[in-house]
Amino acid sequence: MSESTVDARELYRRWIDELWNGPNDLAKLKAVAESLVSEDFLGHWPSVEVAGPGKLAALIDATRSSYRDLVFEIEVGPFADEGFVAGRWAGQGATSDGQTVYFSGNDILTVRDGRFTEYWVASSEM
Repeated sequence: MSESTVDARELYRRWIDELWNGPNDLAKLKAVAESLVSEDFLGHWPSVEVAGPGKLAALIDATRSSYRDLVFEIEVGPFADEGFVAGRWAGQGATSDGQTVYFSGNDILTVRDGRFTEYWVASSEM
């Protein structure tokens, strides 16, 4: 396994652990995003596109603010090859009325110079 593959896999682990499960403070979350994604980062969700680390941090902050105790974990992968990383994750959190909500999704990201540059997600709430 090449060093760049190992680095890309570790970058994905940080994507989940440090960003999606990261700090509740938006400024700190933005700093984490800046360490993981490029300035020209572009994220593709089914209903929105996000450009740059600041917008990514704002989207994650809004998502995390919608649920109590929201956590994500890697279920499959990550797999890395030729500038791409893919993984499957699961998450859960509680709505404001205390109902537990479960999520799952698949991520594909591109990596350049040790940072993610583009992101595609397919996810669902169960």
